[in-house]
Amino acid sequence: MKYAFYPGCVARGAAPELFASTIEVARRLGIELDYEPMRGASCTGAGVLQEKNQRLGDTLNARTFAMAEKAGLPLMVICSTCQGVMSQASKRFKDDPAYLAEINKDLAEEGLQYKGTVEPKHLLWAIIEDIGIDKLKAQVVKPLKGMKLAPFYGCYIVRPSAALGFAEHPEREDSLEQVIKAVGAEVVDFRGKTLCCGFPILTINQNNALKMVANHTLEAKGNGADAMVTPCPLCHLNLDGYQPAAAGLRKQPIDMPIIHLPQMLGMAMGIEPKALKLNKHLVSTKKLLSDLVLAP
Repeated sequence: MKYAFYPGCVARGAAPELFASTIEVARRLGIELDYEPMRGASCTGAGVLQEKNQRLGDTLNARTFAMAEKAGLPLMVICSTCQGVMSQASKRFKDDPAYLAEINKDLAEEGLQYKGTVEPKHLLWAIIEDIGIDKLKAQVVKPLKGMKLAPFYGCYIVRPSAALGFAEHPEREDSLEQVIKAVGAEVVDFRGKTLCCGFPILTINQNNALKMVANHTLEAKGNGADAMVTPCPLCHLNLDGYQPAAAGLRKQPIDMPIIHLPQMLGMAMGIEPKALKLNKHLVSTKKLLSDLVLAP
């Protein structure tokens, strides 16, 4: 299946391992990622811009939607924040055609028009709704048997559910657990899986952000997880990058690997760890990979 591919800012900047592992996994799942329609697309605004100027943020996202719509392709993202911000903009366009008409006046300067037909879709949802769990299972050559993985959704891919289409797609509520099971791993449930990781307050209240990192990672560890899996690169940045500081704050070791969704899929598909860039994390994934190699 072919998508207009919108990787977002973080996957091409602070978390390049997400981009690299997505490319590897998409190839095996028969997903064609077309970059060309998104050439020149802008940031979604990440919710930050929308707090100051929602109209500007919505205009940027309408512009991106118009580019995908013009190419006649569904739009795929790999960032939960992009998904959430885009979905909220999309709902405003559907709810208020007059608002969209005003935004289209700005888009006309570039010869663009958004007709309201694009539904941005995260790779996680695309696997379940478009590709199919059975096709994913068919690509698993190294089941993650014995590996205990805690899902971490974060905020933007679960709230607000009305904008994210949960009523029309109830399978989205436990989508991450479904793919963890499909690759042969054991799901470790914990209370924090749908809570904020702390990233949005990192620059204004780092102490509380670090407490949130410690709470989530230690709870998952206490429940027996070998690693946490997330579809959100911003959650990854916070839970992985600030975990050493969170451990220092809590005065106890944590050592909880945080892996991106496509990295988990790639491991089960037998893709080399270097190709998935599992060596680029701050919290080492060596033990996780060793256990996988030693698994019968």
